[in-house]
Amino acid sequence: MTIIELSPKESVSLLDQVLSRTESRHLEFKRVSGKMVNKALETICAFANTEGGVLVLGLADPKEHQGKDRLFGVEENPEAVDELQRALSNRFQPGITGIALRRISCTLHNGPAKGQSGHLVLVSVPKSTSVHSVVNGGTFDRLDAGNSTMNAEAVTELSYRRGVRSATSEPVAVPLELLSTQVWQRFLRGRGPLSGNFAAQLMKIGLADLVNGIVQPKRAAVLLFADEPGNLLAAHDSRADVRIMVYNGKQVLAGSSPNFRKPPKTVRGPLIDQIDACVKLVMDELAEGVVHAGSGFLALHAYPERVVKEAIVNAIIHRDYRLNRDIFVRIFDDRIEVESPGAFPGNITPANIAKAGSRARNPLLAMNLREFPVAPNIDAGEGVRMMFTEMAQATLYPPQYRQSIDAAVENVTVTLFNTKRPSYWDEVSEWLDRHGSIANADVVRITGLDTLRASKLLTLWRDQGVLVPLPGRAKRNMAYTKPGGVDGELSLLSDTQDNNGE
Repeated sequence: MTIIELSPKESVSLLDQVLSRTESRHLEFKRVSGKMVNKALETICAFANTEGGVLVLGLADPKEHQGKDRLFGVEENPEAVDELQRALSNRFQPGITGIALRRISCTLHNGPAKGQSGHLVLVSVPKSTSVHSVVNGGTFDRLDAGNSTMNAEAVTELSYRRGVRSATSEPVAVPLELLSTQVWQRFLRGRGPLSGNFAAQLMKIGLADLVNGIVQPKRAAVLLFADEPGNLLAAHDSRADVRIMVYNGKQVLAGSSPNFRKPPKTVRGPLIDQIDACVKLVMDELAEGVVHAGSGFLALHAYPERVVKEAIVNAIIHRDYRLNRDIFVRIFDDRIEVESPGAFPGNITPANIAKAGSRARNPLLAMNLREFPVAPNIDAGEGVRMMFTEMAQATLYPPQYRQSIDAAVENVTVTLFNTKRPSYWDEVSEWLDRHGSIANADVVRITGLDTLRASKLLTLWRDQGVLVPLPGRAKRNMAYTKPGGVDGELSLLSDTQDNNGE
């Protein structure tokens, strides 16, 4: 695997970034020793199995040395770097694609070559679509600042989370006769007739399996054709309904009297009908607008209908149907939130979804929903890009994606703001995409605003949720990133992320 040589200017920029960071979920430092290779392979495997990351070779941990005294360089053991390069192509099962190696020049401040010109090597690892193991070494995931060996149960769980396995492709003990419904007949009218009895027809199109001599429907078939799939799947510790909540104001108020504008609604039924019912309920609600308390002023919702529908369709089709939690659509005065159970499948992250688009976690659902006479618009990957384009054309903030992996039930939430974005946002957003984070001085420089107005803009964007503070920063040294940014490592990872989104 070839190492890319960076220019002196690029080397200085990356070196400054590297030296300012500490080890994290997405960043690790290693001096180059004879024992380095196996440990490096574990870290690379862990990054690929988690959210991606950068391994910096030739740099000591800041717990051992400070500042530039950490610079030992790969010259400390060049043979180990050569061995690692060879191992990257044959020590992972399955192989990890998209790894990029970059060499940056520096002056060494420690080790045998102290005072001489030397190099660090940055190994950038993208989040993978698969689950990887080190051959004869185990399977690893990444913790806050270290690696953890995964047992068989954890590997299976990761396979579901990544979308390598889908709960919708597995049989469930539900009587077949509960799926021979009017919705099934509508499906046949769109798809065309099938020969054999009902069980044979489901088997023929891959929606049933033979289990101990009995034909059992797959979970996808229950979701597609049962009149009440949520009730049937509740016995299997999962759910399939959508809850629509409309609130007064801009926040959920805790207490004995929730600030609902009207009673929450639960949308049930086969997915083809569930999608239509959800979209209609939400669009009818948005059409009513919002009367601001005290002023009597009616504010209209400006979201493009295509964007709202796409957010709902994606939540229903791509949710993790193993999980015992409904989809939630929350409508506030200034935004819509669509929360879908499950993590991002494949190599999708909040930071790259605008370019990478979505990835089908449940291909059986997507494939068969297309067969109905009037099918929902299911554009694999393209629908998310459309959302960003449509929101930009409406001069609204782009969709904001957030992944909550520490929640009781992990979930992905997309937020659509009913707020016109300031003209400065596009410049700031582009800066963030290139640099990963932004501070007050950067806003002043790229917008021409004075310090106070720049500070007020950053505070506004923070309060709206389109920016989040970088952790561990004092108030006078505060900087911000986009939600879902990779803890400030966006600029270190950007080459890999841009080239490996699907």
